[in-house]
Amino acid sequence: MRKDYTFISESVTEGHPDKLCDQISDAIVDHFLMQDPCALVRAECAVSSAILFIGAHFATSAKVDLPHVARKVIKRIGYDQPDFNSKTCSILTAPQGRPPEKKALFDEHALTEAEIDRITSGEQGTVFGFACDQTSVLMPLPIVLAHKLAYSLTGARTNRDLPYLMPDGKVQIGVEFKNGRPSGIHSIAVTASQRDVESPPQKRLRDDIVERVIGPSFEDEEIKPSSRTKLFINPDGVFTGGPSHHSGLTGRKNAVDTYGNFSRHSGNALSGKGPMRIDRIGAYAARYAAKNVVAAGLATDCEVALSYSIGITQPVSLQVETFGTGKYSNEDLGEIVRRNFDFRLAGILRHFNLRHLPTAYPEGFYQRIAAYGHFGRTDIDLPWEKTDKAEILKGDL
Repeated sequence: MRKDYTFISESVTEGHPDKLCDQISDAIVDHFLMQDPCALVRAECAVSSAILFIGAHFATSAKVDLPHVARKVIKRIGYDQPDFNSKTCSILTAPQGRPPEKKALFDEHALTEAEIDRITSGEQGTVFGFACDQTSVLMPLPIVLAHKLAYSLTGARTNRDLPYLMPDGKVQIGVEFKNGRPSGIHSIAVTASQRDVESPPQKRLRDDIVERVIGPSFEDEEIKPSSRTKLFINPDGVFTGGPSHHSGLTGRKNAVDTYGNFSRHSGNALSGKGPMRIDRIGAYAARYAAKNVVAAGLATDCEVALSYSIGITQPVSLQVETFGTGKYSNEDLGEIVRRNFDFRLAGILRHFNLRHLPTAYPEGFYQRIAAYGHFGRTDIDLPWEKTDKAEILKGDL
């Protein structure tokens, strides 16, 4: 394994055009599932200038007003400028609906094991789950800090500490590692969009970001910026940002959604897909397994890779990689994982209750995780973040 290096991860705020599209896509998924948990949904968005395009495929009897859902998300995020706002932006839709499909009309909580075995994957692909002991949430420190910084940047705008900010923002943080462990903060970059290109001046913006965004983000962290840490605040000058200045697309921030490029992730988007898509929920199941392996003390770093093929129930390949940190061989840990986790499509739906979570979160479940990461969250009770199998794994040796 690498020992001494600097690793950089990025995050973006909920107002970044790509994240705006992710949240609209997942809000559409939420609204369909709230009416019909058996709905099959795929929704994608593209935004540029004052135009938003929604392409949606769905098999359900539920009805969703796609433009209305999109405008609610745009308003909540805070776009109220003349060139892009929830009231006047043009929204084009291309909905393709069909009747409910028999293959999705089942109650996973009432199925026998034999019946679950007959529900196969409708997609192919390889998904990855990762966990490590760098943080209390068993995520890589660079992406955890990047998300905290992005969330703090949004908070400084929404709580009116820095009212001149616009919703779009990007952050990047470099963490120094020595002997494979985080040891310092190498660099912090914040690009914050402003309402007025003339105000505030660069020095005030820098001082405000340091005091109201960076400072609070590190209050509870063991590793903090030092006099050696490089700070870059709007290094390219004034940044106005938003859809009027750069386009957005659903599923374009996979590294931000997962592990900040510290570990592998699937090339498939997570947002905009209902829970019948194995390329979304398989990634949640893989993270769940990897996190429990680390929580059990069987490795300090663990990656679980699952490969699915169309028409087959179980993953055709299950691999565990611990990068030399495992107490047992990768092959032995792979067998332990195989015995203790259900990676079948209906089994994942049942264990995480994924088709019914939107009804438990009136403001939207999938929409909430479409910004600031799908993993390592502490602000929402994500079933795949539980470590309830750690003790079971310890006993299965």
